[in-house]
Amino acid sequence: MTRRRVATWTAALLFAAVSVVLGCRLADTDGVTPVPQLLAFLPWLLAPAGAGLALALLARWWPGTAWAVVVLGLLAWFIAPYGQGGEPHGRALASFRVMTSNVEFGRAADALVAAVREEKPDLVFVEECEYGCSATLRRSLSEGYPYRRSVEGAGSTGSVVLSRFPLKPAAGIRGSTMGMPGAVADVRGHAVRLQLAHPMPPLPGQLSVWRQELGKLRDFAATTSSPTVLAGDFNASQDHAAFRAILDTGLRDAARLAGSGRTPTWPARTAPAIGAQIDHVLVSAEFSAGDARFLDLADTDHRALLVDITLHGPTCPGCS
Repeated sequence: MTRRRVATWTAALLFAAVSVVLGCRLADTDGVTPVPQLLAFLPWLLAPAGAGLALALLARWWPGTAWAVVVLGLLAWFIAPYGQGGEPHGRALASFRVMTSNVEFGRAADALVAAVREEKPDLVFVEECEYGCSATLRRSLSEGYPYRRSVEGAGSTGSVVLSRFPLKPAAGIRGSTMGMPGAVADVRGHAVRLQLAHPMPPLPGQLSVWRQELGKLRDFAATTSSPTVLAGDFNASQDHAAFRAILDTGLRDAARLAGSGRTPTWPARTAPAIGAQIDHVLVSAEFSAGDARFLDLADTDHRALLVDITLHGPTCPGCS
């Protein structure tokens, strides 16, 4: 009898913990610590829920078994990719490759240079690129990438956008803790708005800053009307309400379009076995995505994301 009681209580505690996280997901809120941190790993909550089901069956706790079925069903429902899919119907105008990489305080700058030389992306979004990293990219890649926009800074505050295409200045995200530069690229005669994303992570005690900066990215996405690429380390996954609000503006996750919407990018030490996809390339409805790959770079806790995207023209005959 004691074993059954222990199994019942253990299962109840597991179900309660998972249910709190699922309740916030259902309510479309990120809640308070530790819920936002756990939401990033929502698919892996299947493990404690499954363990609870096994304990409930062992203890013959039938209400707990029903509870487990509901919890597992909701987890399965929410694991499905979020956001709009589909392909634009206009003719293809230009195809190009985009890379985003958080180089962890500049430590992976050399590894990034090697990856860029091998993969030859047309646009490179670099987060946590401090002064030394910025100098390394300028010294090593300026010939192939003559155009750049950056916010120079120490530690995690520096960010750089490198481009093979000509760039015009554009206002980035102002008032953010870490640099988020913007630009307009001339992609073979077509203007494409570029914006680097790097809001604060959801640290305990700083959730309000995290929400505010994701909100600024959402406001940017809601007000831009031209073809847009918004890429970087969002410190958020599709299981965070603040990130889904960005997708709800009409932007689409290129990795999801390419069939890799749940591939983890962080932490690199445990990905792809365990982790969360918090590095994204979001594109407006004018784009399709043909391929997405995740690169393991030395000396950074993030995997780099490389996607091939195509800009499409308007669908109406005679539109320009």
